[in-house]
Amino acid sequence: MRSTSAGQTIAAIAEQTQASALLRLVITGSVDDGKSTLIGRLLYDSKQILTDQLEALKAASERRNGMHALDLSLLTDGLRAEREQGITIDVAYRYFQTAHRKFIIADTPGHERYTRNMVTGASTADLAVILIDARQGVVEQTRRHAFIASLLGIRHLVVCVNKMDLVDYAQGAFDRVEQDFREFCARLETTDVTFVPISAMHGENVVERSERMDWYQGPALLYHLEHVHIASDRNLIDCRLPVQWVIRPGSGSGRAAGPAVWPGAGLGARSKQPDDDHDYRAYAGQIAAGVFRAGDRVLVLPSGEETRVASVDSFDGPLTEACAPMSIALRLEDDLDISRGDMICRPHNRPTVDRHIEATVCWMADAPVVAGAVYALKHTTRSARAVVEDIRYRIDVNSLHRDENARQLGLNDIGRIRLRTTVPLIFDEYRRNRTTGSFILIDETTSGTVGAGMIIEAHIERPEGPQASEVTWDRGGMARVARWALLGQRGATLWLTGLPAAGKSTIAAALEERLARDGYRAYRLDGDNVRHGLNSDLGFDPGDRAENIRRVAHVASLFADSGTVAIVSTISPYAVDRALARSVHERSELEFLEVFVDTPLKECERRDPKGMYARARAGKIHGFTGVDAPYEAPREPDLALRPLQQKLDELVEVLVVELRARGILGAPR
Repeated sequence: MRSTSAGQTIAAIAEQTQASALLRLVITGSVDDGKSTLIGRLLYDSKQILTDQLEALKAASERRNGMHALDLSLLTDGLRAEREQGITIDVAYRYFQTAHRKFIIADTPGHERYTRNMVTGASTADLAVILIDARQGVVEQTRRHAFIASLLGIRHLVVCVNKMDLVDYAQGAFDRVEQDFREFCARLETTDVTFVPISAMHGENVVERSERMDWYQGPALLYHLEHVHIASDRNLIDCRLPVQWVIRPGSGSGRAAGPAVWPGAGLGARSKQPDDDHDYRAYAGQIAAGVFRAGDRVLVLPSGEETRVASVDSFDGPLTEACAPMSIALRLEDDLDISRGDMICRPHNRPTVDRHIEATVCWMADAPVVAGAVYALKHTTRSARAVVEDIRYRIDVNSLHRDENARQLGLNDIGRIRLRTTVPLIFDEYRRNRTTGSFILIDETTSGTVGAGMIIEAHIERPEGPQASEVTWDRGGMARVARWALLGQRGATLWLTGLPAAGKSTIAAALEERLARDGYRAYRLDGDNVRHGLNSDLGFDPGDRAENIRRVAHVASLFADSGTVAIVSTISPYAVDRALARSVHERSELEFLEVFVDTPLKECERRDPKGMYARARAGKIHGFTGVDAPYEAPREPDLALRPLQQKLDELVEVLVVELRARGILGAPR
């Protein structure tokens, strides 16, 4: 339900939800447990198959089996490979409705190799149906699917013990499966579990109660699906609206402006603001949680600015109030700088804003994820890049034990990882909000989704000793502007990055000498020099590399604040770390120039002044940038220097000219 008429109350919405809500369910189970047949039986016995579909099904059944009996699995096994192998590979969706409810069914693969597709189908489900062959009982895939359903926050499970006809509809077979599953399920965070004995092939207990199992006193599967209560699953407490678009008349201009197209509407559809209201500005998106009303006090993140809601608009007109998952546009009383990826919430009920997160990840790619890997990250309407700092552990889906010695996650593995992003994410824990607590990781080379993540928490490590609230910045008696005026120059940081042996230190030393000879204050912060003292306690794993850059960035910002040109020469291989260094300076309103010393790897290896490349190639050094660890070249550096094309004094002159152009250096002294 994406919109509603003006004045409709949340109580009315809830009442309508309870009566005819859309139920999204996922059908899971091991190979040959009968998932596709069950869906076909649901559609067939509830009279959801059209005449032409039925004729096509009969013809397909005869071609495949050589008989006139209907093969109901063919309704969902749409891929040729699926029909030939008799298994489900891709996720197939089917839509149907009864007098009580509308349904979207996701038929997911049972084979372990296609677990990633099961995750895709289950990611938006309200309820999971887990099929178990009465003869085989609880198997590894049963436990895997139950664990994933619990992990994805699916609150309602229906365990269908299928193929009861092959065990003579015996209650003992059903009871054994129920007992085994309950023992495993006791360790999961799922409380609403229902067990139904069925025969999908013969339609027993699927749509109608079975007369062959009079020992079972519960409802048929369809009756349970029609009446399961899901309205209370919605989070109406934490108000969250990820901004998807800024609606303005016409195409407008600016980074967030665009055509007034309603989110979720058809191409060319436009919101119904007055044609002569040229000042109309609204922030559109799909509500992730909570209730929004006109007059509510709201907060915009990450800026932290507060205002009030002037009106709640829908495609059909203004609303008194709106709740998740409706698509709306909020008009605010104040004109704030808001763009795609921002979040509108309540001032005293706000999500976490952080660049460091702990998350459980279902890995979906053949190439494993290891510490140091970098991916694109999509979270609500916000995009970022993320580096994997650490693989915390891998989970054994059979025992639910944690393998804390795991150094990578392979295809279909589930584990906990630590991430650091280029920009802050605005999130809640997944267990509190499935929308703001989830994200996907994308391989930037192939643009393929490689991981689905569920945020556990932020992982900022708080310093020991005084609390953060007790530590304040001492601004001193002299303002920065006055100090810079007396010195006759402005402070800034030049951040030289490049491969080992690219020439960073040589250029930095020459620039430092040139500025000093010209009468300016400059100091070189060399990566090796800093590691001799301040950072001598750090190693070279991704976490320590990040901490090394963080410390250097803060030291450089102090030099810049003092009125010195800080010249940093460090490999800093990850873009996310360099983005952090820039943000440290931007928060203090200090100039930061990223300078890419662009020397080809082949030339760097030829130089190899410390013999590091040779040792890395021989396997004596591990995690060496350019050999067995990545270097992410800046995409849009402030300056790019190419030592193979220019002499050293020419490279230094380029930097001096840039500093003067930016007003950092005054006239030559």
